[in-house]
Amino acid sequence: MNYGYARVSSRSQNLDRQIEELKAFGLLESQLYVDQQSGKDFDRQAYRQLKEILRAQDLLVIKSIDRLGRNYQAILEEWADLTKRQEVQIVVLDMPLLDTRSRPDNLVGCFISDLVLQILSFVAENERINIKTRQAEGIRIAKEKGKHLGRPRYIPPENFSLVAACYLRHECTLQQALDQLQIKKSTFYKYIRNLDAV
Repeated sequence: MNYGYARVSSRSQNLDRQIEELKAFGLLESQLYVDQQSGKDFDRQAYRQLKEILRAQDLLVIKSIDRLGRNYQAILEEWADLTKRQEVQIVVLDMPLLDTRSRPDNLVGCFISDLVLQILSFVAENERINIKTRQAEGIRIAKEKGKHLGRPRYIPPENFSLVAACYLRHECTLQQALDQLQIKKSTFYKYIRNLDAV
C-alpha cells in the first residue's frame, strides 16, 4: 500500500501545496494523513494512526524531511524505526537521494541516503532552534522598549470606579451599571477583579 503524510505547524498554515504534490505522485485523498501540529515530536494524531497501519514494503511519501519532524535525533530514530524495524519504504519528494526504494542491498546508496538524512535532519532542527531564538530576541527587545506583549491591557472607562462603587453599595443594578459604562458583563467583572487586586 502507498500512503502520504503532510504536516503544517498550525491550523493557520496551508496544506494545499503538500497535498497537491502527494496527489501528483499518484496518491488518492483516502491515502493521505494530515496533521496541523508542531514537528517537535511524533506525538501527532494522524501520524500515530498512519504508523499503526504501515506494514513491511508499504510506501510512505512525504514532501520534505522537515514535514516528518524538526527534531534532529528524533527524525533519525523515526527513520530507522520505519525503514529497519517496520521495513517501510520512504520517498522524500524534494530530495531524490532520500528514496529507499532505489537502494535494496546497495551499500553506497544506503550510505548516501543515511548521510543526506543526517544533514537534512540537522538543518530542520537548526531552523526550529533559530526560529525560537529569533522569537525570544524579538520579545526581549520589545520588552526593553516598553512594548506590551500579549492581549491588550484592560483600560476601564473613566467613570468606572464611581459606577462600580455604586453597584457594590447596591445603589444601582448590574444592568444600570452596564448601561452607564456601555460595556459587557464579562468585561465589567474583569474590571472589578482588577480593582480588587489594586
